[in-house]
Amino acid sequence: MSLLIKNGTIVTATDQYVGDVFVDGEKITTLGTALTMPADRTIDASGKYVIPGGIDVHTHLDMPFGGTTSADDFESGTIAAAFGGTTTIVDFAIQYKGETLHHAYETWMQKAQGKAAIDYGFHMIITELSDQVEVEMDGMVREGVTSFKLFMAYPGVFMLDDASIFRAMLRTGRNGGTICMHAENGGVIDVLVKKALAEGKTAPKYHAVTRPARAEGEATHRAIALAEIADVPVYIVHLSAAEALEMVTDARDRGLPAYAETCPQYLFLSEDNYDEPGFEGSKYVMSPPLRARAAQDTLWRGLAFNDLQAIATDHCPFCMKEKHLGDGDFSKIPNGAPGVETRMSLVYDGGVRTGRISMNRFVELTSTSPAKIFGMFPRKGTIAPGSDADIVIFDPKKTTTLSAKTHHMKVDYNPYEGRQVTGVTETVLSRGKVIIEGGRFTGRAGAGAFLKRSARS
Repeated sequence: MSLLIKNGTIVTATDQYVGDVFVDGEKITTLGTALTMPADRTIDASGKYVIPGGIDVHTHLDMPFGGTTSADDFESGTIAAAFGGTTTIVDFAIQYKGETLHHAYETWMQKAQGKAAIDYGFHMIITELSDQVEVEMDGMVREGVTSFKLFMAYPGVFMLDDASIFRAMLRTGRNGGTICMHAENGGVIDVLVKKALAEGKTAPKYHAVTRPARAEGEATHRAIALAEIADVPVYIVHLSAAEALEMVTDARDRGLPAYAETCPQYLFLSEDNYDEPGFEGSKYVMSPPLRARAAQDTLWRGLAFNDLQAIATDHCPFCMKEKHLGDGDFSKIPNGAPGVETRMSLVYDGGVRTGRISMNRFVELTSTSPAKIFGMFPRKGTIAPGSDADIVIFDPKKTTTLSAKTHHMKVDYNPYEGRQVTGVTETVLSRGKVIIEGGRFTGRAGAGAFLKRSARS
């Protein structure tokens, strides 16, 4: 069907103007200021922003971790994402030790197909790098899985040694893939965790104490150094620490292709949350952990000046029952928190409304830049003729209160419980179909398509 969006303020990473958008089938076909062509449906967006659908390039849906599984599967997680104005996710398929990358790819495709309500792609987590896996990396790139996540943390589970990391980087230099790096010094953290537990320090707050900011800064420096030697780009995921941002900023100042994302939790929460009474601090156990409140201003400055290129969520929710697996031992608390639904409103309210970032920069950070870095642009990430009609009509004046009672994520707490935000997603189109309207989900589980992403040229 055809659809005409009239009189909205159209915002991309570079433009802002009052105009109209004509959608024919799944694609945007025409932009103008007074379009009059007939359409099956017309939506008046007066007083609202018309922006490209959000792209969250860091989610963990239906992910096993520490004896349990993240609370949102591909159905509930993508529906919650849509309510928040996100129309594309890139999740992480995990190669477990002894398995092939292809097996991981097939496993995650089975998790997503028939469930995802919005379009999705995969990064591939590599936990074991043999000669055969290196060859498989080339095949993954041809399949459209063009990014690989490596860990410098979680010894014995996910962590790779520097030689394996370097070999993987060299491979992406040949196949056009991109390395995503979890940068924390896992060996040092492991020693600190064992020391804390031996001293009887078992409360949730010691998760943060044993993962110091300097351990993130050191690993970020090392990841960038390895990428520089390999002469390839590197993308640092969920950057939380000023010490890590300093390493990225320095690299970019030297002209290196170093990229990084941060997440709303690091912009709006702090290590003070670990001191909430009882076991409430476990809600914020994630890796990297929350940092000192002063780091927030540093991260916002990095976002404003393009030392950070994206805001993702690291959405990996566990209900409080699962968090309590770490009663008496903080190292057993499942790592992760919900965020896929609240990202857009939080960043608009705390970034655009406060003057920290412009509306164009908001679109760039939440949609355009991740689309460009991960091979989805211009199909995704902008409002232009020929692009997918992934469109959000966003009300900049509407206020809502974030709460576990009203969110659509399948988790029994909200890290921002009671926080009022101004700026709310009103209507969402996914490839031309209205899937959120009037506070209701009008789409269909399984309607999301797998995105075959492009490699670097």
